[in-house]
Amino acid sequence: MFTLIGIAIVLVAVIGGFAVENGPLQVLFQPAEFMIIVGAVIGAFFIGSSRSMFFQVLKSIRLIISMRYYSRENYLELLKLLNILFAKMRKEGVASIERDVEHPQESILFSHYPLVNKDQAAVLFICDTLRVFITTGDQGELEKLMKLDMDTMLDQAEGTSTMISKMAESLPGLGIVAAVLGVILTMGQISQPPEVLGHSIGAALVGTFLGVLLCYGFIGPMAMKLENLAQERNAYFNVIKAAISAAVAGSSPVMAVEYGRRAIPEDVRPTFFEMEESLKGR
Repeated sequence: MFTLIGIAIVLVAVIGGFAVENGPLQVLFQPAEFMIIVGAVIGAFFIGSSRSMFFQVLKSIRLIISMRYYSRENYLELLKLLNILFAKMRKEGVASIERDVEHPQESILFSHYPLVNKDQAAVLFICDTLRVFITTGDQGELEKLMKLDMDTMLDQAEGTSTMISKMAESLPGLGIVAAVLGVILTMGQISQPPEVLGHSIGAALVGTFLGVLLCYGFIGPMAMKLENLAQERNAYFNVIKAAISAAVAGSSPVMAVEYGRRAIPEDVRPTFFEMEESLKGR
């Protein structure tokens, strides 16, 4: 929704401002210029993408127009799930959660937390980490494993945003290409009256206008949004890492989830009392 609102504001501000100055809106409608710029940037994307990056960028399109974010409720539910797992480990032994982490999709415990289950990568992150601990009992390497996993996911997400950002950076140059082609066509009409030449030159300059507008008004901000989403997701996984690291080091379940709570970004971090009430109401 925010993305669509932003697109609407950009269009209203730019085209509306042009109309307020009595600019002829029909001049801005240049399908050939748009086809040159968009077609060229799509072609450049094919040239510069690997197979993996190509599909990552396609998958990221739905994220750009989504309202996905990690709210206070998301974090509270995550802390409740981790608290249950840690309490079960402490009371019944580490092996007691083996079935839950081996088959989380069949686990009654996980089924009670739909907000966590929406992110299958987060579920796998929790389960894989605890599965390694159950198998090896080695708590010293778990934090390194989790950090490695988080760094890999963050690098992949940032790689996608970087690719889209590079596409955005190419748009002004491609806009100039479209404008030059328009000027070439105009030179073929050099004997025409000034009003005809003026219209032809104006149409050519629309190419530069479109390239710059698409770069700074649309594609560039979309790449920025993907980068912000990647950072927010990394913060969510950091909460899991902090809580699990504390739990396997011997902290009590409440203390372990408190480590996780302290890792939550301040704007969505629940208070200790909110967390305590949530855990009591499990």
